[in-house]
Amino acid sequence: MGKNQLHRPDIVYPELSYQIIGVTFDVFNELGYGQKEISYQKAMAIGFSKAGLKFQEQVYYPVAYRDRQVGKNYFDFLVEGKVIVEIKKGDRFAKSHIDQLYRYLVTADLRLGLLVYFAPKKCTL
Repeated sequence: MGKNQLHRPDIVYPELSYQIIGVTFDVFNELGYGQKEISYQKAMAIGFSKAGLKFQEQVYYPVAYRDRQVGKNYFDFLVEGKVIVEIKKGDRFAKSHIDQLYRYLVTADLRLGLLVYFAPKKCTL
């Protein structure tokens, strides 16, 4: 681990999380509140690219039961193959959104997901 890297055993992917959060705040600072969710998503993609992060948009993951597909999921972003980023527009966290992200993490066998809310006066993660 490099000299300037953050190391905390209780945080999963701290440097990557920091970069993702930085992109998120840059997007909110420039666009503000009131845009469509798709506009935030497109802006986040531009931000991830400029930050040099590898990412995929609208990532398809099937839901399987006994080797048969029974459903499907689409993540807003999968960053560096490690972190799911879900974008929501609104003024508060909803349990259904938290449950959705948790299901995505379980389905994809990943450890970290960030739920981003673009709210009227702030951006919340």
